[in-house]
Amino acid sequence: MPAQEETRPGTGTSPSNPAAYRVALVHSFYSSRRPSGENAAVLDQAEALRAAGHDVTLVAAHTDDLETERGYTLRAAVRVATGRGRSPLADLRRLDPDVVHVHNLFPNFATDWLDRWPGAVVATLHNYRPVCAAATLFRDGKVCTACPDGDRWTGLRHGCYRGGRGATLPLAWAGRRGTAAHPLLRRAQRLVTLSERSRDLYLRFGVPPEKLALLPNFVAPGSPAAPEGRTAPAPGAGTRWVYAGRLSEEKGILPLLRSWPEGEPLDVIGSGPLESACREAAPGGVRLLGTLSRREIAARLPHYTGMVFPSACPESATALVCQEALAAGVPVLALAGSAAADSVRRDGTGSVYGGSDELPYALAAARERFPLLRERCRRVHAERYSARSWTAGMEAVYAQALARAGVAEPAC
Repeated sequence: MPAQEETRPGTGTSPSNPAAYRVALVHSFYSSRRPSGENAAVLDQAEALRAAGHDVTLVAAHTDDLETERGYTLRAAVRVATGRGRSPLADLRRLDPDVVHVHNLFPNFATDWLDRWPGAVVATLHNYRPVCAAATLFRDGKVCTACPDGDRWTGLRHGCYRGGRGATLPLAWAGRRGTAAHPLLRRAQRLVTLSERSRDLYLRFGVPPEKLALLPNFVAPGSPAAPEGRTAPAPGAGTRWVYAGRLSEEKGILPLLRSWPEGEPLDVIGSGPLESACREAAPGGVRLLGTLSRREIAARLPHYTGMVFPSACPESATALVCQEALAAGVPVLALAGSAAADSVRRDGTGSVYGGSDELPYALAAARERFPLLRERCRRVHAERYSARSWTAGMEAVYAQALARAGVAEPAC
Protein backbone atom coordinates (compact mmCIF):
# COMPACT_ATOMS: atom_id res chain seq x y z
CA MET A 1 0.00 0.00 0.00
CA PRO A 2 1.53 3.35 -0.99
CA ALA A 3 2.16 6.03 1.54
CA GLN A 4 -0.40 8.80 1.78
CA GLU A 5 0.74 12.14 0.43
CA GLU A 6 -0.47 15.40 1.92
CA THR A 7 0.71 18.21 -0.28
CA ARG A 8 -0.02 21.77 -1.29
CA PRO A 9 1.10 23.43 -4.49
CA GLY A 10 4.81 24.15 -4.26
CA THR A 11 5.98 27.70 -4.62
CA GLY A 12 9.29 26.83 -6.25
CA THR A 13 11.71 29.65 -5.80
CA SER A 14 10.40 32.81 -4.18
CA PRO A 15 11.66 36.39 -3.97
CA SER A 16 12.22 35.96 -0.25
CA ASN A 17 14.09 32.68 -0.67
CA PRO A 18 15.53 32.21 -4.17
CA ALA A 19 17.25 28.96 -3.14
CA ALA A 20 14.09 27.20 -1.94
CA TYR A 21 14.29 23.48 -1.21
CA ARG A 22 12.01 20.69 -2.31
CA VAL A 23 11.43 18.80 0.93
CA ALA A 24 9.65 15.51 1.56
CA LEU A 25 8.65 15.11 5.20
CA VAL A 26 8.15 11.43 6.10
CA HIS A 27 6.02 10.83 9.18
CA SER A 28 4.05 7.96 10.69
CA PHE A 29 1.26 9.68 12.61
CA TYR A 30 0.43 8.32 16.05
CA SER A 31 -3.15 7.45 16.92
CA SER A 32 -5.44 10.39 17.63
CA ARG A 33 -6.58 8.55 20.76
CA ARG A 34 -3.31 9.65 22.31
CA PRO A 35 -2.73 13.36 21.69
CA SER A 36 0.76 13.81 20.30
CA GLY A 37 2.94 16.89 20.47
CA GLU A 38 5.10 15.26 17.81
CA ASN A 39 2.22 15.06 15.34
CA ALA A 40 1.45 18.73 15.99
CA ALA A 41 5.10 19.77 15.63
CA VAL A 42 5.39 18.07 12.22
CA LEU A 43 2.35 19.94 10.88
CA ASP A 44 3.56 23.26 12.32
CA GLN A 45 7.00 22.76 10.79
CA ALA A 46 5.57 21.91 7.37
CA GLU A 47 3.63 25.19 7.44
CA ALA A 48 6.70 27.16 8.55
CA LEU A 49 8.77 25.77 5.68
CA ARG A 50 6.03 26.55 3.17
CA ALA A 51 5.72 30.09 4.53
CA ALA A 52 9.46 30.53 3.90
CA GLY A 53 9.03 29.60 0.25
CA HIS A 54 10.00 25.92 0.30
CA ASP A 55 8.12 23.26 -1.66
CA VAL A 56 6.98 20.78 1.01
CA THR A 57 5.20 17.45 0.65
CA LEU A 58 4.18 15.37 3.63
CA VAL A 59 4.47 11.65 2.90
CA ALA A 60 2.44 10.16 5.70
CA ALA A 61 1.02 6.98 7.17
CA HIS A 62 -1.79 7.33 9.71
CA THR A 63 -2.29 4.77 12.44
CA ASP A 64 -5.95 5.78 12.63
CA ASP A 65 -6.46 4.60 9.04
CA LEU A 66 -4.24 1.53 9.10
CA GLU A 67 -5.08 -0.09 12.44
CA THR A 68 -8.57 -1.07 11.25
CA GLU A 69 -7.09 -3.38 8.61
CA ARG A 70 -7.06 -7.10 9.32
CA GLY A 71 -3.65 -8.29 10.49
CA TYR A 72 -2.38 -4.78 11.13
CA THR A 73 -0.75 -5.58 14.49
CA LEU A 74 1.14 -8.58 13.12
CA ARG A 75 2.30 -6.73 10.02
CA ALA A 76 3.46 -3.78 12.10
CA ALA A 77 5.40 -6.10 14.42
CA VAL A 78 7.13 -7.83 11.49
CA ARG A 79 7.89 -4.47 9.88
CA VAL A 80 9.49 -3.11 13.06
CA ALA A 81 11.51 -6.28 13.71
CA THR A 82 12.81 -6.78 10.15
CA GLY A 83 12.85 -3.23 8.79
CA ARG A 84 10.92 -4.48 5.74
CA GLY A 85 7.46 -3.50 4.60
CA ARG A 86 5.62 -0.30 3.76
CA SER A 87 8.00 2.18 2.17
CA PRO A 88 7.75 5.79 0.99
CA LEU A 89 10.35 5.09 -1.70
CA ALA A 90 8.02 5.11 -4.74
CA ASP A 91 6.57 8.46 -3.71
CA LEU A 92 10.03 9.87 -3.02
CA ARG A 93 11.33 8.81 -6.43
CA ARG A 94 8.39 10.51 -8.11
CA LEU A 95 8.70 13.67 -6.02
CA ASP A 96 12.51 13.85 -6.39
CA PRO A 97 13.03 16.10 -3.34
CA ASP A 98 16.29 17.82 -2.52
CA VAL A 99 16.02 16.58 1.07
CA VAL A 100 14.09 13.77 2.71
CA HIS A 101 13.30 14.78 6.28
CA VAL A 102 12.23 11.85 8.45
CA HIS A 103 10.27 12.58 11.61
CA ASN A 104 8.92 9.16 12.59
CA LEU A 105 8.86 5.75 10.92
CA PHE A 106 7.45 3.71 13.82
CA PRO A 107 5.44 1.54 13.36
CA ASN A 108 3.97 2.17 9.92
CA PHE A 109 7.06 2.61 7.74
CA ALA A 110 9.95 0.20 7.26
CA THR A 111 13.60 1.25 7.42
CA ASP A 112 15.23 -0.80 4.64
CA TRP A 113 14.35 1.84 2.02
CA LEU A 114 16.84 4.25 3.59
CA ASP A 115 19.82 2.51 1.99
CA ARG A 116 18.10 2.56 -1.39
CA TRP A 117 17.48 6.30 -1.35
CA PRO A 118 20.52 8.05 -2.89
CA GLY A 119 19.86 11.60 -1.74
CA ALA A 120 20.25 13.66 1.42
CA VAL A 121 18.42 12.48 4.55
CA VAL A 122 17.73 14.51 7.68
CA ALA A 123 16.01 13.04 10.74
CA THR A 124 14.53 14.75 13.77
CA LEU A 125 14.97 12.75 16.99
CA HIS A 126 11.70 13.57 18.72
CA ASN A 127 12.27 10.88 21.37
CA TYR A 128 14.61 8.03 22.30
CA ARG A 129 12.92 5.30 20.23
CA PRO A 130 16.13 4.48 18.28
CA VAL A 131 17.78 3.35 21.52
CA CYS A 132 14.87 2.56 23.88
CA ALA A 133 11.79 0.40 23.30
CA ALA A 134 9.70 2.71 25.48
CA ALA A 135 11.21 5.79 23.78
CA THR A 136 11.52 7.47 27.19
CA LEU A 137 14.68 6.11 28.90
CA PHE A 138 12.46 5.63 31.93
CA ARG A 139 11.51 2.46 33.84
CA ASP A 140 10.13 1.69 37.31
CA GLY A 141 10.07 5.32 38.35
CA LYS A 142 13.63 6.23 37.36
CA VAL A 143 15.89 6.94 34.42
CA CYS A 144 17.09 3.78 32.66
CA THR A 145 19.77 3.64 29.95
CA ALA A 146 20.53 -0.08 30.19
CA CYS A 147 19.77 -0.91 26.53
CA PRO A 148 21.86 1.85 24.89
CA ASP A 149 24.57 1.24 27.48
CA GLY A 150 24.99 -2.30 26.15
CA ASP A 151 22.45 -4.64 27.81
CA ARG A 152 20.31 -4.91 24.65
CA TRP A 153 17.65 -7.23 26.09
CA THR A 154 16.76 -5.28 29.24
CA GLY A 155 13.71 -3.79 27.55
CA LEU A 156 12.47 -7.23 26.55
CA ARG A 157 12.96 -8.68 30.03
CA HIS A 158 10.92 -5.86 31.55
CA GLY A 159 8.35 -5.56 28.76
CA CYS A 160 9.10 -1.88 28.37
CA TYR A 161 6.84 -1.25 25.37
CA ARG A 162 3.21 -1.14 26.49
CA GLY A 163 4.03 -3.30 29.49
CA GLY A 164 4.43 -6.58 27.58
CA ARG A 165 7.27 -8.74 26.32
CA GLY A 166 5.36 -9.71 23.19
CA ALA A 167 4.85 -6.07 22.25
CA THR A 168 8.48 -5.25 23.09
CA LEU A 169 10.07 -8.15 21.16
CA PRO A 170 10.03 -6.51 17.68
CA LEU A 171 11.69 -3.37 19.04
CA ALA A 172 14.25 -5.33 21.04
CA TRP A 173 15.13 -7.46 18.02
CA ALA A 174 15.44 -4.41 15.77
CA GLY A 175 17.81 -2.77 18.28
CA ARG A 176 19.89 -5.82 19.14
CA ARG A 177 23.00 -4.56 17.29
CA GLY A 178 23.14 -1.24 19.10
CA THR A 179 23.12 2.43 18.26
CA ALA A 180 25.73 2.35 15.48
CA ALA A 181 23.67 -0.14 13.46
CA HIS A 182 20.34 1.66 13.72
CA PRO A 183 19.30 2.30 10.09
CA LEU A 184 18.15 5.90 10.54
CA LEU A 185 20.97 6.97 12.87
CA ARG A 186 23.49 5.41 10.49
CA ARG A 187 22.00 6.68 7.22
CA ALA A 188 21.00 10.29 7.93
CA GLN A 189 23.55 12.98 7.13
CA ARG A 190 22.17 15.20 9.89
CA LEU A 191 20.26 14.27 13.05
CA VAL A 192 18.28 17.06 14.71
CA THR A 193 18.04 16.94 18.49
CA LEU A 194 15.58 19.18 20.30
CA SER A 195 17.48 19.89 23.52
CA GLU A 196 20.98 19.90 24.99
CA ARG A 197 19.99 16.94 27.16
CA SER A 198 18.92 14.85 24.16
CA ARG A 199 22.04 15.79 22.21
CA ASP A 200 24.32 14.86 25.10
CA LEU A 201 22.58 11.51 25.60
CA TYR A 202 22.80 10.56 21.92
CA LEU A 203 26.48 11.53 21.98
CA ARG A 204 26.98 9.29 25.01
CA PHE A 205 25.27 6.43 23.18
CA GLY A 206 27.74 6.67 20.31
CA VAL A 207 26.18 8.91 17.67
CA PRO A 208 29.01 10.80 15.90
CA PRO A 209 29.05 14.45 17.00
CA GLU A 210 29.38 15.71 13.43
CA LYS A 211 25.93 14.28 12.66
CA LEU A 212 24.10 16.07 15.44
CA ALA A 213 22.41 19.45 15.20
CA LEU A 214 20.53 21.20 18.01
CA LEU A 215 17.31 22.94 17.01
CA PRO A 216 14.39 23.28 19.45
CA ASN A 217 10.77 23.08 18.35
CA PHE A 218 8.65 26.20 18.14
CA VAL A 219 5.09 27.39 18.54
CA ALA A 220 4.09 29.78 15.78
CA PRO A 221 1.87 32.81 16.36
CA GLY A 222 -1.44 32.19 14.66
CA SER A 223 -1.30 28.41 15.28
CA PRO A 224 -4.07 26.76 17.31
CA ALA A 225 -1.70 26.79 20.28
CA ALA A 226 -0.68 30.44 20.00
CA PRO A 227 -3.47 32.35 18.27
CA GLU A 228 -2.88 35.96 17.37
CA GLY A 229 -5.02 38.59 19.04
CA ARG A 230 -5.14 36.68 22.32
CA THR A 231 -7.33 38.39 24.90
CA ALA A 232 -5.82 39.44 28.22
CA PRO A 233 -6.71 37.50 31.37
CA ALA A 234 -9.83 38.69 33.14
CA PRO A 235 -9.38 40.85 36.27
CA GLY A 236 -8.63 38.68 39.27
CA ALA A 237 -7.54 35.72 37.12
CA GLY A 238 -4.23 33.98 37.56
CA THR A 239 -4.71 32.30 40.92
CA ARG A 240 -4.59 28.71 39.65
CA TRP A 241 -1.73 26.49 38.48
CA VAL A 242 -2.00 24.17 35.50
CA TYR A 243 -0.59 20.79 34.50
CA ALA A 244 -1.17 19.79 30.87
CA GLY A 245 0.02 16.41 29.62
CA ARG A 246 -0.53 12.69 29.55
CA LEU A 247 -1.52 11.08 32.83
CA SER A 248 1.19 8.42 32.83
CA GLU A 249 4.07 7.34 35.03
CA GLU A 250 6.91 9.03 33.16
CA LYS A 251 5.13 12.39 33.29
CA GLY A 252 5.34 12.43 37.10
CA ILE A 253 1.69 13.33 37.64
CA LEU A 254 1.01 10.96 40.56
CA PRO A 255 3.96 12.10 42.70
CA LEU A 256 2.89 15.67 41.94
CA LEU A 257 -0.66 15.12 43.16
CA ARG A 258 0.44 13.16 46.23
CA SER A 259 2.67 16.03 47.34
CA TRP A 260 0.38 18.86 46.22
CA PRO A 261 -0.60 21.15 49.12
CA GLU A 262 -4.22 20.82 50.23
CA GLY A 263 -6.28 23.72 48.95
CA GLU A 264 -3.68 24.99 46.46
CA PRO A 265 -5.66 25.49 43.18
CA LEU A 266 -4.50 23.29 40.29
CA ASP A 267 -6.12 22.32 36.99
CA VAL A 268 -5.01 19.00 35.48
CA ILE A 269 -5.54 18.80 31.72
CA GLY A 270 -5.09 15.45 30.00
CA SER A 271 -5.94 11.78 30.13
CA GLY A 272 -4.09 8.49 30.29
CA PRO A 273 -3.67 5.20 32.11
CA LEU A 274 -3.33 6.83 35.54
CA GLU A 275 -6.53 8.86 35.32
CA SER A 276 -8.38 6.86 38.01
CA ALA A 277 -5.38 6.91 40.32
CA CYS A 278 -5.08 10.67 39.78
CA ARG A 279 -8.69 11.20 40.80
CA GLU A 280 -8.08 9.25 43.99
CA ALA A 281 -4.84 11.09 44.78
CA ALA A 282 -6.07 14.61 43.99
CA PRO A 283 -6.35 16.76 47.14
CA GLY A 284 -8.80 19.59 47.63
CA GLY A 285 -8.30 22.43 45.19
CA VAL A 286 -7.40 20.15 42.26
CA ARG A 287 -9.69 19.88 39.23
CA LEU A 288 -9.25 17.17 36.59
CA LEU A 289 -10.50 18.65 33.31
CA GLY A 290 -9.80 15.74 30.96
CA THR A 291 -8.51 16.14 27.41
CA LEU A 292 -8.82 19.56 25.81
CA SER A 293 -7.88 20.66 22.29
CA ARG A 294 -4.78 22.77 21.66
CA ARG A 295 -7.04 25.74 20.98
CA GLU A 296 -8.90 25.27 24.25
CA ILE A 297 -5.64 25.00 26.20
CA ALA A 298 -4.29 28.11 24.46
CA ALA A 299 -7.39 30.08 25.46
CA ARG A 300 -6.99 29.06 29.10
CA LEU A 301 -3.23 29.47 29.47
CA PRO A 302 -3.00 33.26 30.01
CA HIS A 303 -5.31 32.96 33.01
CA TYR A 304 -2.94 30.76 35.04
CA THR A 305 -0.30 31.75 37.56
CA GLY A 306 2.11 29.20 36.13
CA MET A 307 2.50 25.79 34.53
CA VAL A 308 3.78 22.86 36.60
CA PHE A 309 5.93 20.35 34.70
CA PRO A 310 6.79 17.36 36.94
CA SER A 311 8.17 14.99 34.29
CA ALA A 312 10.47 12.42 35.85
CA CYS A 313 12.02 11.16 32.61
CA PRO A 314 14.80 12.84 30.60
CA GLU A 315 12.45 14.40 28.04
CA SER A 316 14.14 14.68 24.67
CA ALA A 317 12.65 18.13 24.07
CA THR A 318 11.16 21.00 25.94
CA ALA A 319 7.53 19.91 25.80
CA LEU A 320 5.43 21.73 23.24
CA VAL A 321 2.98 22.68 25.97
CA CYS A 322 5.78 24.45 27.87
CA GLN A 323 6.59 26.48 24.77
CA GLU A 324 2.89 27.28 24.43
CA ALA A 325 2.98 28.51 28.03
CA LEU A 326 5.91 30.83 27.26
CA ALA A 327 4.11 32.19 24.21
CA ALA A 328 1.20 33.02 26.53
CA GLY A 329 3.51 34.68 29.08
CA VAL A 330 3.08 31.88 31.62
CA PRO A 331 6.21 30.84 33.60
CA VAL A 332 7.01 27.18 34.23
CA LEU A 333 7.77 25.39 37.50
CA ALA A 334 9.69 22.26 36.43
CA LEU A 335 11.06 19.25 38.25
CA ALA A 336 14.83 19.02 37.83
CA GLY A 337 16.12 16.46 35.34
CA SER A 338 14.12 17.20 32.18
CA ALA A 339 14.82 19.26 29.07
CA ALA A 340 12.12 21.67 30.24
CA ALA A 341 13.91 22.22 33.55
CA ASP A 342 17.17 22.80 31.70
CA SER A 343 15.62 25.47 29.50
CA VAL A 344 13.78 27.14 32.40
CA ARG A 345 17.04 27.41 34.32
CA ARG A 346 18.98 28.67 31.29
CA ASP A 347 16.36 31.16 30.05
CA GLY A 348 15.06 32.41 33.39
CA THR A 349 11.46 31.60 32.45
CA GLY A 350 10.37 30.08 35.75
CA SER A 351 11.76 27.97 38.56
CA VAL A 352 13.14 24.46 39.07
CA TYR A 353 12.43 22.31 42.13
CA GLY A 354 14.36 19.26 43.25
CA GLY A 355 11.66 16.88 44.47
CA SER A 356 8.32 16.41 46.18
CA ASP A 357 9.58 17.64 49.55
CA GLU A 358 10.54 20.98 47.98
CA LEU A 359 7.26 21.50 46.14
CA PRO A 360 5.29 23.51 48.75
CA TYR A 361 8.17 25.95 49.22
CA ALA A 362 8.75 26.18 45.46
CA LEU A 363 5.08 26.98 44.87
CA ALA A 364 5.06 29.70 47.51
CA ALA A 365 8.19 31.33 46.08
CA ALA A 366 6.94 31.03 42.51
CA ARG A 367 3.60 32.62 43.35
CA GLU A 368 5.51 35.72 44.43
CA ARG A 369 8.02 35.70 41.57
CA PHE A 370 6.11 34.49 38.52
CA PRO A 371 3.99 37.65 37.90
CA LEU A 372 7.26 39.48 37.28
CA LEU A 373 8.36 36.97 34.62
CA ARG A 374 5.41 37.04 32.24
CA GLU A 375 6.86 39.57 29.81
CA ARG A 376 10.24 37.82 29.90
CA CYS A 377 8.56 34.54 28.95
CA ARG A 378 6.97 36.15 25.89
CA ARG A 379 10.27 37.74 24.90
CA VAL A 380 12.28 34.52 25.27
CA HIS A 381 9.71 32.66 23.20
CA ALA A 382 9.91 35.26 20.45
CA GLU A 383 13.71 35.21 20.42
CA ARG A 384 14.50 31.50 20.89
CA TYR A 385 11.41 29.52 19.93
CA SER A 386 9.90 31.38 16.97
CA ALA A 387 9.05 29.89 13.59
CA ARG A 388 11.47 32.31 11.96
CA SER A 389 14.48 31.20 14.03
CA TRP A 390 13.55 27.52 13.59
CA THR A 391 13.23 27.89 9.81
CA ALA A 392 16.63 29.58 9.51
CA GLY A 393 18.18 26.81 11.57
CA MET A 394 16.53 24.05 9.52
CA GLU A 395 17.63 25.64 6.24
CA ALA A 396 21.20 25.47 7.54
CA VAL A 397 20.71 21.81 8.48
CA TYR A 398 19.42 21.02 4.98
CA ALA A 399 22.40 22.77 3.39
CA GLN A 400 24.79 20.76 5.58
CA ALA A 401 23.02 17.49 4.74
CA LEU A 402 23.24 18.21 1.01
CA ALA A 403 26.95 19.00 1.33
CA ARG A 404 27.59 15.78 3.23
CA ALA A 405 25.63 13.80 0.66
CA GLY A 406 27.66 15.37 -2.16
CA VAL A 407 24.52 16.87 -3.73
CA ALA A 408 24.47 20.35 -5.23
CA GLU A 409 22.16 22.86 -3.59
CA PRO A 410 19.16 24.20 -5.55
CA ALA A 411 20.16 26.71 -8.19
CA CYS A 412 19.24 30.32 -7.52
